[in-house]
Amino acid sequence: MSHWVVMPIVVPALLAALMVLTMRHHPALQRTFSVGGIIAVLFIAIGLNVSAGTGAIHVYELGDWPAPFGIVLVVDRLSALMVLLTTLLALAVALYVIGTGWDRRGRHFHALLQFQIMGIIGAFLTGDAFNLFVFFEVLLIASYGLIIHSGGTARLRAGVQYVVYNLLGSTLFLFALGTLYAVTGTLNMADLAERIAALPAEETALVRVGATLLLLVFAVKAAILPLHFWLPGSYANAPAPVAALFAIMTKVGAYAIIRIYSLVFPPSLVATQGLFDIWLMPAALLTLTVGMIGVLGSVRLERLVAFAVVGSMGTLLVAVATLTEQATAAALYYIVHSTFASAALFLILDLTVERRPEGGRIAVAPPIAQNGLIAGLFFAAAIALAGMPPLSGFLGKLLVLDAARAAERTWLIWTVILATSLLAIVGFARAGSTLYWKSAAVMPAAGAAVADPPPAVRPAALPFVSVGGIMTLLVAATVFAGPLTDYFAAIAAQIYTPANYIEAVLGARAS
Repeated sequence: MSHWVVMPIVVPALLAALMVLTMRHHPALQRTFSVGGIIAVLFIAIGLNVSAGTGAIHVYELGDWPAPFGIVLVVDRLSALMVLLTTLLALAVALYVIGTGWDRRGRHFHALLQFQIMGIIGAFLTGDAFNLFVFFEVLLIASYGLIIHSGGTARLRAGVQYVVYNLLGSTLFLFALGTLYAVTGTLNMADLAERIAALPAEETALVRVGATLLLLVFAVKAAILPLHFWLPGSYANAPAPVAALFAIMTKVGAYAIIRIYSLVFPPSLVATQGLFDIWLMPAALLTLTVGMIGVLGSVRLERLVAFAVVGSMGTLLVAVATLTEQATAAALYYIVHSTFASAALFLILDLTVERRPEGGRIAVAPPIAQNGLIAGLFFAAAIALAGMPPLSGFLGKLLVLDAARAAERTWLIWTVILATSLLAIVGFARAGSTLYWKSAAVMPAAGAAVADPPPAVRPAALPFVSVGGIMTLLVAATVFAGPLTDYFAAIAAQIYTPANYIEAVLGARAS
């Protein structure tokens, strides 16, 4: 049993407590330990990916109690990938907030960041459904503190809305877990899979209730329509670097759907058939449509990017709802792409808003400092998220469209994805040209008084290094799309061979 499996959870947990108890008056120390801890977790995540890449499944039994009686953490290809994705994003956000000084606008930013990392990684590594709930609650607490970081009425209102919606999801989660425990007597995912598969057909009514409730819970986390209302307001009013970190939060919901409904409720299970094609697929298409209409109609940059996240989740869930190996491989590629593209847009949003007296309002204004550089970054990230060539968004949507050929309503899926891509292109082009291109052409009228120029913004390299790093990862996902899709296909094959996961967790008890 390798202790490296638990270290991505232990390191940020210890660092967060250490910062609150001993470093709360030493910002420089907090920054050093925060970045150092994330880099340490990054190296551990790389090692876990190398090990899991061989096809091995590593199980860590906390307290040396075997499953299903004890808590277990499980590292397979899927969970290792998500841990690495989380750590890369967290490092970029940490560097950005240090470079811009965002972390000094409120208290305990880096401690909350470490707790957030712990909760996200814990959700990806846990092999127990109840502990998935626990890590969701860790996420909720830390993310509320991050949303209201630096204060303000709008942020407080958005934070309360975020908490209320997610507490509703948590309540449903407990009902679902109680229902499943009443039927099976266990909440270990591998053990649940075995016991549900062995149930007679006439005793699976409560299993379907539990599976439906769980899908509703994960729909809240993934911001699927009509349970998406918390996201635009929360993400638009949160500090932009925090919203960039939250780009991985909705992916926790998508991950949970992939994990639970391939392992515990596989496609072959009669009791849960129809949940995806009857409910999830239409909801995903509506989410995509509403998100991209929001992009087209937004009058503020913050809400434009927030609605773009909603739309990207719709595209992702279209692939997830198809529930085949090919579609899951496409979903994994789109998870990586959309996480980095969304995060880059939020950070570029912050670079823009901090330099404009109009803030995030999409209106013609005098040019901002570093206008050309920021405009270039914006249009590159917008091209990626809208799905235009040559960046990874185009390849991701092609993979999703190709996988959708196995679905029943292929023509509808293709029509919605292509039409909403056009809406996204128009929306981003309108916003970008207004903010960066038209603003550069603003000249005072003849004889008009010339206003004093805006105060100069001192160039800082670190924020641009952070955004540039994320954009580099997007380019790498495009250049190495072939090897990546092959690896994601291997991950999907492992996901849809649940017997290996069950055997690794339960050992000799596996059937």
